[in-house]
Amino acid sequence: MAESKSKFESVREWVVEHKLRTVGSLWLSGIAGSIAYNWSQPNMKTSVKIIHARLHAQALTLAALAGAAVVEYYDHKSGAKADRYAKFLPVDSFSHKD
Repeated sequence: MAESKSKFESVREWVVEHKLRTVGSLWLSGIAGSIAYNWSQPNMKTSVKIIHARLHAQALTLAALAGAAVVEYYDHKSGAKADRYAKFLPVDSFSHKD
């Protein structure tokens, strides 16, 4: 009987498969949250609020990209990525010429 995956493991697998979608979602939620926070500040001009929201979202995007790079590095280090793509590449067709 196969063990069921934990919630963390299933989320990690989804993030590995959908890296760009994850970064885009983080960016969108970051800019929405930053705009919501900045709009609660009454002493700022609208242009300053938008600039702050963009800067916060940009920092969050860089952090998400760094996280995606760490996940990619871990997959290459553990060999999980090689196992995932091995079934699509026939090994016999790539012979070395001496």
